[in-house]
Amino acid sequence: MPSTNGGDLLVQVMRDNGVDTAFGVVSVHNLPLVEAVSRELRFVPVRHEAAAVNAADGYARTTGGLGVAITSTGTGAGNAAGAMVEALTAGSRVLHVTGQIDSPFLGQGRGVIHETKDQAAMLAAVSKHSATVNSSDAAESVLRQAVRSALSLPCGPSSVEWPIDLQYAEQRCQAAPAERGEAAPPVDPGAVRRAAEIIRSAERPILWVGGGGTGAGERVRELAELLGAGVLTSNSGRGSVPEDHELVIGNFAANPEAGPLLAEADLLISIGTHFRSNETRHYALELPGNHVQIDVDPAAIGRVHPAEVGLTGAAEQVLPQLLAELTGVVGAEAGWREKVTGTRARVRAHLRAAIGKYALICDAMRQALPAESVIARDVTIPSSQWGNRLLEIYRPNTNVFPVGGGIGQGLATGIGAAIGVPQAPTVVFAGDGGLTVHLGELATLAQEQPWLVLVVFNDGGYGVLRNMQDKHANRRSGVDLFTPNFGGLADALDMPYALVNRAESFAETFAKAVAEHRPVLIEVDVTALEPTPSPFVPPVHVPS
Repeated sequence: MPSTNGGDLLVQVMRDNGVDTAFGVVSVHNLPLVEAVSRELRFVPVRHEAAAVNAADGYARTTGGLGVAITSTGTGAGNAAGAMVEALTAGSRVLHVTGQIDSPFLGQGRGVIHETKDQAAMLAAVSKHSATVNSSDAAESVLRQAVRSALSLPCGPSSVEWPIDLQYAEQRCQAAPAERGEAAPPVDPGAVRRAAEIIRSAERPILWVGGGGTGAGERVRELAELLGAGVLTSNSGRGSVPEDHELVIGNFAANPEAGPLLAEADLLISIGTHFRSNETRHYALELPGNHVQIDVDPAAIGRVHPAEVGLTGAAEQVLPQLLAELTGVVGAEAGWREKVTGTRARVRAHLRAAIGKYALICDAMRQALPAESVIARDVTIPSSQWGNRLLEIYRPNTNVFPVGGGIGQGLATGIGAAIGVPQAPTVVFAGDGGLTVHLGELATLAQEQPWLVLVVFNDGGYGVLRNMQDKHANRRSGVDLFTPNFGGLADALDMPYALVNRAESFAETFAKAVAEHRPVLIEVDVTALEPTPSPFVPPVHVPS
């Protein structure tokens, strides 16, 4: 073997871009890559290729850098596709490097092991950017271009397929500057002035902040305080302004108690949000007609809700210019700030009443976790009903959840997050149904030993869909599942375990688990807890 090969090149590209960890599944079609990363950096051997991408995604979201996943060709790359859809939906900075069969045999259909039909087309469908290494000389430029694409706004995952013979080929590995995303086009100053005129004339403004606003949190806060505006967020925009700020209403736009404020508002300023269906009552939510929209994607302007003025650009670029135009602005009318803070209190009281004693669990989690702790949530009732709203987020990089809504991704994403942010405890909460989608990642958790508390809410199946069927169909199909013995699983993995069957006992159990500084599994027996006063039904449109 040559002294340096494609694996060494991947290591160099990772080092140049400040990445110390890759997640993946070893294979005959990626051995040089895995061997080099394992030797020189850190390779985390997850148990499923989808988990590799999920973990790289969680690492990227929490560190603010690049996440790297390594998978095999064919079935391995196909296994990763669903997690790539999540990274694409979330706009995550992920580099997915997958193997490929020997380059001389590509496209011939010989039946080479791990061969699949048109893998490149599959990767293109689930990636922002995809490319094939066609020669050893091109490998470095392909990798670095993939990184640049992942980092360029709007961000998203890049895939590179790399034939195994070209992975083994000799490479010259030299350090280079970190890749930088492509510069965004300049903000239109005329549009900024028009937006400022509209904002100056408003008396009852509201902000709605999405994932595109999280990189400009301080400017968002400054704008909200200048205008006396209430701050609504999407789930992705949580923490852009810390949720203990009195102007932050949060991810409560669809809450009935927010309706009167929205009806009275005379201006909506949206920042990097796409008004997703599950956050707008399937687009039936009434929003102010006077709308200034800020988004890095020009196609997003007015796509869901008409905009009087569209400002195309990253929030980090647009907001400083907009604030400069608003110097000396008077702000909201008298009494508007009090209506905002009153709405903030009422939406939370409304949700606390709906979840009953689960509020004790929510409060206990927040009290035991420092502000920098990552809170990773899978799709499950506690996440969807209160974890995505009531459990306060203070920093956007601590807010990790499946933007695309796919079940079963929470644990692997949380593992990547915990490895990326080792200085604080990470909490993952999942349902029993979601956890068993990737139950093998419990072994990854036990092997890697990150500081992570896994809270499993066990209701014996898919509780979200069970509630939906109870409301709309009056019968259940495919939602009642066999539940593993989680205590036995934890014992087999040499992992501390605790069972909670009273909401009042959760705080002590959770605090002890956090203090362990290692993986701990807490099972919450939902069937033993007092039912929520209002069963959670997902906000999905069902034709009558």
